[in-house]
Amino acid sequence: MTQIDFYTGATDRLLITCRLCTKAVQQGLRTLIHVPDEALADRLDKVLWTFSSNSFVPHCRIGDRLAGVTSVILNNRPELLETAGFNVLLNLAETIPSGFEHFQRIVEVVDEMEDNKRYARKRYRRYQDLGHDVRHHRLEG
Repeated sequence: MTQIDFYTGATDRLLITCRLCTKAVQQGLRTLIHVPDEALADRLDKVLWTFSSNSFVPHCRIGDRLAGVTSVILNNRPELLETAGFNVLLNLAETIPSGFEHFQRIVEVVDEMEDNKRYARKRYRRYQDLGHDVRHHRLEG
C-alpha cells in the first residue's frame, strides 16, 4: 500500500519541498512534483535552482526531453500522473491527484495558510477513507 506522509507547519512550503527532494535524490528515488498550475511550477523551478549554495537537485518539466533520465520532475498536467518509473509523488495541489496509488510514497507539504490547511485536512481524511495509513510530521521553526 502507498505510504502517505503529511508535513505540516511549513513556514516556506517551497523550501521544504526542495529539502525533501534533496533527500529523495540522495536515496535514489525518482520524484514527481505535482503542482496545480504553471505559475507555481515556475516559482518552484527557480527555488530548486537557488535554495542551496552547496547542493543541486536535478530537475526539469514533464515535457522536457531529459525527463526520462532526471530525478525530479515538475508536473502541472494531471493526465500524466500515471507515468511509470517514479517512486515518490510530492503533491502541492489542493486535491488528491488521480493515479496517486501508482506511487510508493505520497508526500504532502502544508504551510500555515488557512486555505491550505483546510484543503490538507480534506486530503488527509480522504486518504484515510480510502484505507491508507497516514503519517503526520509537524515541522518546527
